Amino acid sequence: MGTQVEIRSPTESFGVTLYVMEEPQHRIRALHTASTVTVYQAYSSAIGRAAVRDGRFPAAWKRDRMTWIKPSFLWMMYRCGWGMKPDQETVLAVEISRSGFEWALRHACLSSYKSGLHPDRNTWQRQLKRSPARVQWDPERDLYLRPLPYRSLQLGLCGEAVRRYADEWTVAISDMTPLTREIHALVSDGALDSAVRLLPQERPYPAADELLTHLRP
Repeated sequence: MGTQVEIRSPTESFGVTLYVMEEPQHRIRALHTASTVTVYQAYSSAIGRAAVRDGRFPAAWKRDRMTWIKPSFLWMMYRCGWGMKPDQETVLAVEISRSGFEWALRHACLSSYKSGLHPDRNTWQRQLKRSPARVQWDPERDLYLRPLPYRSLQLGLCGEAVRRYADEWTVAISDMTPLTREIHALVSDGALDSAVRLLPQERPYPAADELLTHLRP
């Protein structure tokens, strides 16, 4: 079921509705091409700069730990505080293959138990334990990083999926830190129209039903 979303002017006291749109409660929104999907992560300068320089994650990047990738740029900004949180100063755009992204979705499990979707809690726990990827749906964010009434996908990778992500799926890694700073400055100055024009152009990702049926709460 979709959510009717009101987009209001920055001066909310006037309550001006600019337009109304129907937005599905759960949807993958991403910058994508015919062959790639862009996801975002934030790291310390040492990790981030090495990844940008080499176009791949360095040996110091732990391949035996879970890592979360976010197709939503603004959700990443919420998570890293516009790149100002400790050890998240370098914001990366990681372009990965669509085949890899869809492999992760196909092999993922929801990160929390949902009755009706899972037969019982024990079955879900067994699925979660053996799955190399997990999904959670978190509220999308606006330019002020406030939650919106619909959700975007966050994808956690572990085990085999982490190794595939780092060593097989990654096509390119770009430093988004300067753009992050520029957008944040515009938002702080109230220049929202200019800030919006600089955002990555995220569109609904054309995921087949079989990729998401087991991941919709």
